[in-house]
This record gives sequence, structure tokens and C-alpha cells, in this order.
Amino acid sequence: MKRVAVVGFGFMGMTHSLNILQNADLELIAIVDNDPESIEKNLYAPGGNFSTGNIDVLALQKINKYSSLHDCLLSEKLDAIHICVHTELHYEMAKLALMHDKHVLLEKPFTLDIEHAQELIQLAQEKDRILMIAHVVRFMPPYQKLKQWIDSKEFGELKFLSMTRISGIPQWGQWTEKQASRTSGGALFDLNIHDIDFANYVLGEPSEITASHLPGGLSDHDYISAMWSYADKKVRVKIEGGNTFHSNFPFQAGYMAQFEKASILYSSSGGDIIRIADNETIRDVPAGDAGEGYFNEIAYFAGCLQNNTQPIECMPASSLESIKLCYRHL
Repeated sequence: MKRVAVVGFGFMGMTHSLNILQNADLELIAIVDNDPESIEKNLYAPGGNFSTGNIDVLALQKINKYSSLHDCLLSEKLDAIHICVHTELHYEMAKLALMHDKHVLLEKPFTLDIEHAQELIQLAQEKDRILMIAHVVRFMPPYQKLKQWIDSKEFGELKFLSMTRISGIPQWGQWTEKQASRTSGGALFDLNIHDIDFANYVLGEPSEITASHLPGGLSDHDYISAMWSYADKKVRVKIEGGNTFHSNFPFQAGYMAQFEKASILYSSSGGDIIRIADNETIRDVPAGDAGEGYFNEIAYFAGCLQNNTQPIECMPASSLESIKLCYRHL
């Protein structure tokens, strides 16, 4: 069993902690938060775009708490660190963990500074440590099914893919702190990056991107509408979404995929189904629970730890490509 700590106990830190506690290969030894006294109170605070479950308070009380990652690293015998702080702190926290010879699962986005990302990749290689970026959509069952259909060509070649991700402006946890919200990179780097990363994951880097964007409460690019094209593929990709809507606007994410033999629709607001239509029929197939992506992602990282293997699914170089693609939308 691998001993791990979670840094940051907002919505994502709670999500990681819950799924670590549910994983037989991991032991949650410590939680690091700038306000350790508020950790249990955070369990009852609103947050996130959808629920991923509830943490047992009694289990949480048994876990050591720290206000400093440095102190935690000096006090605990750990194998890995899950970093779930706001984007501005990703570089320094990941670097500190790697310098202490710990494996790292770092929440997306990798880092907004490309040179910082390259430095972390190099440091992980020098230390022979795992550095994985938590692009959870790659591990969500509805999106895994889409990748399987693209790869298998069950419905023929993919001709068009439209990916959408929309929410209200976040008003929970660290999003209420001006410093955190201003340095998040806005919806492009925090929300749209999910679909940008997934499209690059399944189809590769586009040769051309045409995009327009609208300002919002976090940045000048809190709503994106983009079209991708490929010189070597007869496929187009549309990326659209953002968080310019009012805070209580319902979150929704999904895709429309046009293949040669069928068109496919999935929406998080439409239940756990995927609709498949051709010219004669329409049928529903189970989509699976998108929320399971968090468990799948952490289980995959745990498997890499157990086998001491680098993550093929979320190599940091691929995550860096997603950051570069975000900048191309500007």
C-alpha cells in the first residue's frame, strides 16, 4: 500500500481524498491546507460542478493535518503527493514534492508558464519520479466510450466532433479569493482545457485553430468558440464553452460526434445515456457515470505507483501540449 498526502482541501482536494480512501492500494496519511482547522468544516461547504460523494468524518479525523507541505514532507514517510491547490501554486508545490523524491499527481492545468512545466518534466526525469497531470475527462466512462468508437471505427471514420462545457462563474472555495481567481487562467485554462486536452488526446494536434473569445469575471477569455482542422485528416473539431453565465447556471458538458455510419450525442444534463442515431433508427446505450472518472484516474495513478511505471495515459509532455494548445486559442 502506497502512502500519500493531499495538498489543498477545497472541492478537488476533497474529491481526491475521498477516492484515495476508497482505493485499497493507497493510504491517506496526511492533508495539507493553509487552514487545517477548517478541514472538517469544508466537508459541508458548497463546491464543484457535481457531487463525487461524501467523506466519512471519522476517517478524516484520523488523518494528520498540516498547514505546510514542507512540514508534512519532513514529518511523514510518503510515496506520493496529490496537489490540488489553485493554479498559481502548482509549480512551487510540485517542485518541492519532486525535490523530496515524491511521486506527484498534479491537478490540471499543469501550469500556465510553459518553461515551468518543462522544468518540472525535466526534474521528474532526473529524480526518476512519476509526474502525472489529472486530466480526469480521459478517465470518464462516456468519453472513454467515444475514444473506443473513434479508435475501433465501429461507426466508420469520424467526420465531425463538437465538444461543449458550460458553467456559471464559480462562487465557492478559493474562487472567492481574488488572487486565486485572477491567476487561474480563466475558463480557457481551467474549464475548456478539459475538451481541448481530450480532443488532442484522441485526434492529435490540429494544424489550424480559428477561435474567438469573450471576457468574463475571471479573464478576457472566459468563453471560447473554436474550430480545429487537420491537414492530414478529414475531420473538424468544434470546442465551445465557458463560465460567463450567472453562478447558479446549471453545469453541462457533452459531445456530438458525426461518424460515417452514425451520429452520437452525450450530455451530462441528459442522464447516464448516449444516443446513437442513423438514418433509420435511434437507440440509447449506457454512458456510465462521469463522476467515476475521478476514481478511475486515481486508481490509474495508484497502479503506476505500484508498478513503478510512467503514466502512458497522462504523460506530462502531453499535458504540456494541452497548455500550448490553450494559448493557440488566443
